Formats: sequence, C-alpha cells, structure tokens
Amino acid sequence: MLGLLRPLLAACLYLHLPVGQGWTPRYNNGFHYQDISNGNGNGEIYFNGVRLRVESPQPSVSATRGSSVTLPCHYYYEPELTTPRRTRVKWSWLPANAISAPASPVGFAMETEVMVAMGNRHRSYGSFRGRVRLRRLAPGDLSLVINELHLNDTGRYRCEVIDGLEDESVTVELELRGVVFPYYSPRGRYHFNFLAAQQACQDQEATLATFEQLFTAWEEGLDWCNAGWLADGTVQYPITVPRDGCGGMDLAPGLRSYGQRHRLLHRFDAFCFSASIKGTVYFLKHPSKLNFTEAVQACDNDGSQIAKVSQLYAAWRLMGLDRCDAGWLADGSVRYPITKPRENCGPAEPGVRGLGFPPLHRKFGVYCCR
Repeated sequence: MLGLLRPLLAACLYLHLPVGQGWTPRYNNGFHYQDISNGNGNGEIYFNGVRLRVESPQPSVSATRGSSVTLPCHYYYEPELTTPRRTRVKWSWLPANAISAPASPVGFAMETEVMVAMGNRHRSYGSFRGRVRLRRLAPGDLSLVINELHLNDTGRYRCEVIDGLEDESVTVELELRGVVFPYYSPRGRYHFNFLAAQQACQDQEATLATFEQLFTAWEEGLDWCNAGWLADGTVQYPITVPRDGCGGMDLAPGLRSYGQRHRLLHRFDAFCFSASIKGTVYFLKHPSKLNFTEAVQACDNDGSQIAKVSQLYAAWRLMGLDRCDAGWLADGSVRYPITKPRENCGPAEPGVRGLGFPPLHRKFGVYCCR
C-alpha cells in the first residue's frame, strides 16, 4: 500500500513548490559541503568520471618541542582537470593519549578541529590559533605548518579535502623527539593516582608518556622495575633484562602491562616524557656544597633557575650532558647525568643517576638552567 502512495506523495510535494521551479536535490554536511545540483534529471549525482585523491608522502613526522614542523598533504584529480575547482580543507587532530587503535569511525568522532580553509579564507581553533597555516608551495599543496610546538601537540592529524560530495582524507602522525623518564613521589613509591601522575609530570614541564614513547624508550634500553601510569590510563613498565620480581625469568623482555587501572583509586608511579628544552642546563661551580635552600638561591644569583627533572633528563639525552657530581633539582631530588659510564660514577650503563629525596639540609651541588 505504501508503495502505491509514494508517487502520489511525490506529486503533492511537487505541487507545493513555488510556480516555475522544479525540485532538484540539495546536499549539505552541516558545515563543509557546498550544495550540489548537477544531477542527470533522475535524482542521481555524477562527477563526470573525475576522482579526488588526497595523499601524504610521510605517514609520520617527528620534531622537537618549540620548533616548527610541516605535516605534508597534497591533493589532485584523476584525470587532471583543465580548470580549477572550489575545494575546502579541514585539518583535525586526535591527541596521542586518545589513540588506542588505527584510524576508525570512533576515533574520527573524537577529533578536534585545528584549521579550516577555503581559498584565501582560513580559521584556526583552540591552542592552535595563531600557530598554524597552510604551506601552499604548489597547486594542491595543503600541508599544515605548526609553529612553536607544544608537548601535547603529539597525535594523529587528519587532512580532509572536500569538493562538493567528494570527501577524501589522509592522516599524519606527529611525534616529538625526547626522553621518557620514571618519576615517583617524594613520599615514596606508588603514591600517584592518574590525575596526580599527570600533575607530577606537568610540574616537571613534562607530560605523561604515551605507549609508543615508552616502547621506543624500552627499545633504546630503558629498564625499570616499577609500574607507572601512561597517558592512556594504562599502567606498564619496561624490562630489558627479565628477572624475579619484575614479571619473572620466564617472560621475554618487553613492556609489562597491568592494563587499564582505576584512575582515582589505584596508585602507581609515572612515566613522563620531555622534549627538547629552551636554555642550557649546567652544574653550578660553587666554592662549597649547598643545602636545598642555598642551592635555589645560588642558581638565582647566577642569573638562572634551579633545573627541573625533565630538563636534566633532556640535557642528558638530547645534549649529551655528562657530570659525575650529584646536585639538587627543583623537586628536592638529587641526581646526576652520565653519558660515558666510568668508575665511581654508578652502574655500567648510561643514565641519570638518582639519590632519591634526601633531607633538605643535606649538602650537595646544584644543577641550574639558564
């Protein structure tokens, strides 16, 4: 019965249109698509055999904090057009701590806008406002340039090109070169819930490490037998030398995982990530050793500030800082960086040696950052 009524309903709809106007389909995606009415008279849309292609020659890009980076994106048509068409581009972003699987419709829904542009008009959003632009070195070049990279700019970026009903996209991963370091509370091991771990890393001018960052650190030799929070809410720890008490002798080297933990109730340490630093970290030459208060003042008198843990790790990993002298840091811990292991300077592997959080009246040197 409903099938018999459909022609009648269509005819009634047509009669209610303004005189002299036939009905043509109109399409809109709510923001980006332009209206299309190039049908063939039967309500069908055609594109004359032209296909929109969007590509990136680099699926992933790495850079350093504070630098500028270009995420490549290029579009073209098959076959090539003789006259230009009006297109729009939208760059969107899925933060690294939200990436748990390859690109999917669910992940697409979680993306936030970075920039939209059509012709010479463009608009950027949120923390990217004023820091992004399109490169446009050649026809079809829609590469995104990001200036003054932030620690939390890492993640998956999507370049989406829209031409009428044609909608094609490509993704580019952005990673920051840096260093992962374990961090625990001055009160001892396993005192951070997830939010406290986030704050602890932020206090050291770092962020919670992603799984990929911890995995890379493990590949580079990081071995730490204390579980810590990661940015995705999982708790893991890296083991290069299997041993009892660290997952057992029978397990192969790798990342040991506790999986997702309750972000408020469960407590662990943290794995933080720090990228390159602005300034120079150095061991302050001073005629005598200092307690913590004196160390803070000594750096200030030298025109600098007492260094943070992330700054010391970054200077060790990225700048090759090597000093066999224990010194105070801003969080009240005492550490020293070794790139060339030697006698009387700790273990046989390179790393940042830690003496924990001694009483603040104890006397040590100090690491400053200028």
